[in-house]
Amino acid sequence: MDFFDIKNILFTIGNQQVSGLEFFTTVSGLACVFLASRGKSVNFWVGYFYTIMLFILFMQKHLYSSMLLQPVSLVLSIFGHYRWTHPKDGEENKHKELKVTVLTKQKRLFHIGLVVALAAVWGFVLSQLGALFPNVFPPARLPFLDATITMCILTAQYLSAQKKLECWAAWMTVNITNLTQYLLVGLIFMPAVCVGYIIFAIIGIKTWSKEMKETENLD
Repeated sequence: MDFFDIKNILFTIGNQQVSGLEFFTTVSGLACVFLASRGKSVNFWVGYFYTIMLFILFMQKHLYSSMLLQPVSLVLSIFGHYRWTHPKDGEENKHKELKVTVLTKQKRLFHIGLVVALAAVWGFVLSQLGALFPNVFPPARLPFLDATITMCILTAQYLSAQKKLECWAAWMTVNITNLTQYLLVGLIFMPAVCVGYIIFAIIGIKTWSKEMKETENLD
């Protein structure tokens, strides 16, 4: 079986068919998030594979907005990998990697405002694609919700790259929103996957908070 072809169905849950490509993309994604939640920099190597698999998956599903997001995600992953493994003086944890920190109140408000502004702009662009290029793009479904989730994902990835504790709040927002959407349309497999991501996010919050306290005590 060619696992890189979404038409080859591996199994079916309820009314949802799951291809080999979708299954192994999901497994690599869960592995990446779990390793990140434990503060392991090896998560980036798994993340590179996950990003490539997502690009192929979205391309085959004709989800071009999500597909185009993956090269940006790859750049953020490379940046995060470097930041985690090459901390500046005073940024090291006990493993000589980037320590966990939190955003200032002003930076939190800045990131929230940036998500809202960029989501509004990108949502408008998505809403106009169908009218501007009717032969290429069908009318977008929920363009502003799609844009908001996209900007939350990028923000979460950027904060993860900087090892900011708030990244897990962003990931929780993304996955709770996705979970709700999937349940509303009657899917089974993807909501279960979202639950896994949410559990790992909770683990990440606890693990990173513990690491941050240990680092503060060493300082």
